[in-house]
Amino acid sequence: MTHEVSGQVPSQHATPAQLALFSQTLDQMARKVAEDEPTLGVEFPHVTAADGSWIKLPASLSAGYTGEAWSHGNWLCGFWVGLLFASYLKTKNDKYLVWARERMRLVAQRAEDPNTHDIGFIFDSSAIPGFHITGDRWYADIALQAADKLRARIVTTQRGAYLASWGPMDDPRGRRSSAIDTMANLSLLYWASNHSGDASFRLAADAHAALTAQAFVRPDGSTYHAVEYDVSSGERIRGYTFQGAFDESAWSRGQGWAIYGYVTSARETGRRDYLQLAERLATYYIKRLEGRVVPPWDFDATGADALIPDTAAAAAVSSALLELGHIHPDADMGAKWSRRGLAMLEGLCRDEFAADPRHRGLLRNACYSKPHNEGVNSATMFGDFFFAEALCRAALPGALRPLSAPAVAPAAC
Repeated sequence: MTHEVSGQVPSQHATPAQLALFSQTLDQMARKVAEDEPTLGVEFPHVTAADGSWIKLPASLSAGYTGEAWSHGNWLCGFWVGLLFASYLKTKNDKYLVWARERMRLVAQRAEDPNTHDIGFIFDSSAIPGFHITGDRWYADIALQAADKLRARIVTTQRGAYLASWGPMDDPRGRRSSAIDTMANLSLLYWASNHSGDASFRLAADAHAALTAQAFVRPDGSTYHAVEYDVSSGERIRGYTFQGAFDESAWSRGQGWAIYGYVTSARETGRRDYLQLAERLATYYIKRLEGRVVPPWDFDATGADALIPDTAAAAAVSSALLELGHIHPDADMGAKWSRRGLAMLEGLCRDEFAADPRHRGLLRNACYSKPHNEGVNSATMFGDFFFAEALCRAALPGALRPLSAPAVAPAAC
């Protein structure tokens, strides 16, 4: 029988020096966001170019096929809205709320996008913080629309169920495939279940997490980027990659998405096996860091490619470890994970924050996709958002997202 996670808020907190650094970094973030917002028009930051300027895309750019080639569309637009909300929380200046609502009107059309799991990324980072901060049900209604589209991507098999990551659901190419990134999209479904009382959102998320644990996690604790399933039996046909170095490699951001997703699933379901898996995945990640703060874009990259970092992966893992420390049932272990997350975040603030005004992103040296030579050694909107989320978790707990309540005691076997 699966135990539920129990425990209390860990006692470990950021040091005064860390809090001062995080507060200063949030101030710098708010200033950069305020400088950039008037320059964007109706487009959204995507990744930075070689000169440090933002490459921009419209929110309306949907996912889809162009012939045999798949385009993810603009799945980063919601993260900019999230940065506006984080900037408001630090400054209490209402201009950020005005900008966020105006931006949300542009993003809202994507709530009806039926072709991508990234609908979770788009609205979990924008509409859900918007509702939490303002209480405006307009944001919640948009998030529920998006959650309905994500839930509709469920594929049931004899072995279990999973969310297809890409493509129309009537297209076999997309229907049989799922990506580790989907784990970091599940929080939209958990929120929708909590908000609406509709258990089917939670059941879909939990089913996906359970089957992903079987199909994606290798014996050494690393993860596949993507898996092709037999849509009848649910068996894994193959594991492969689009953004890693090779099919059996350990793509660091994919490992980060897995850690983030299983921390979220542990928090939302109380399942101890998800908590333990999150720890196992994080232990593998930390071992492969070999004392660094920022991982290479792929832990198994070789030659000059092994020197290409990904601060976006580091930001996502830092945020996940802070949450893992908060929900952990053992106070000492919780403090350990919190310290690790805080140290990662401190390193990003000190060494990777883009202080040069010519560089418009927050974190330098992210890596959107090395195989496609896109956004290499740049800032990325998702890296910047998870960096801001980690800063808020450390310095403004409960402000950007609700502070998790202590979990219930374990059930008897």
